[in-house]
Amino acid sequence: MKKKEEKNFGPAIPRRDFIKASVGTAFFLGLSNFGWAEAFGQTVEEESFPDLAVVTNGTPAMMTRKVMELLGGMKKFVSKGDIVVVKPNIGWDRNPQQAANTNPEVVAEVVKMCLECGAKKVKVFDRTCNTPSRCYENSGIKKAASEAGAEVSYVVDVGFSMMKFPQGEVLKKWAMYKPALEADLLINVPIAKHHGLPKLTLGMKNLMGIMGGDRGEIHWKIDDYLADLANFVRPKLTILDAYRILVRNGPQGGSLKDVVEKKTIIVGKNIATVDAYGATLFGMKPADLGYVVKANKLGLGEIDLNKVNIKKVSL
Repeated sequence: MKKKEEKNFGPAIPRRDFIKASVGTAFFLGLSNFGWAEAFGQTVEEESFPDLAVVTNGTPAMMTRKVMELLGGMKKFVSKGDIVVVKPNIGWDRNPQQAANTNPEVVAEVVKMCLECGAKKVKVFDRTCNTPSRCYENSGIKKAASEAGAEVSYVVDVGFSMMKFPQGEVLKKWAMYKPALEADLLINVPIAKHHGLPKLTLGMKNLMGIMGGDRGEIHWKIDDYLADLANFVRPKLTILDAYRILVRNGPQGGSLKDVVEKKTIIVGKNIATVDAYGATLFGMKPADLGYVVKANKLGLGEIDLNKVNIKKVSL
């Protein structure tokens, strides 16, 4: 029997980083007349952008667009010609009011902003827990994302490949969905909700949607596994949907009595920081979530929110 291919997605240099480095070299060689900051695609004003942006009290679409504006705009992340993956939670056969999946209006607005920045293609998918067709339809995400211009597809077995986790402390290798990792940019768009095992499912837990195999196996040591998973994937952007949050009986929910309307969207580049703030929406501290603490130790973001530059706006 032919041995399955194992891939090591180590610290390869992304295309845009290679281009920036090349421009920087040109600068040093005197081949350019622009300054250091310009050579690397940065401006002095960029330093004023926050680590975390939070917007409240608007429609899902309005808040999503505004929160990205506070972080410097989607143009900071998406370049012309990019293949972008927008990874929401589409795990459950639930409607938007039940708050088990990412709000479809949030997903659609992220897709629109990526295309406005010149993305060649925006893909939307998730490995569901219930029947995929029902999850995609009932969540409203298939319709909203498609109308916004995304390529919406089901996750298929042929797309998975066994990959090594070079820095994994517990998670050493796992079958991962190649289209998510081979894109120019992966944007993580989870919903904030209760979960019986890790207490809450936020940004890190949402990355399980690109894992293959029996995901139940990681539950026995879930805090360690989630931190290793996030350290391997390292999405460049996490947009946390907390328009409605599920405060009990997650992750599937079902009863509107378990849903609280927070009308909040949070965005940040560091997934541990986003999840740390997400914990506060449930009256919890970041340290109450073991995977958040472990992710902080792995360098995935500051979780002491007193040390984080947070910009808040209410619409």
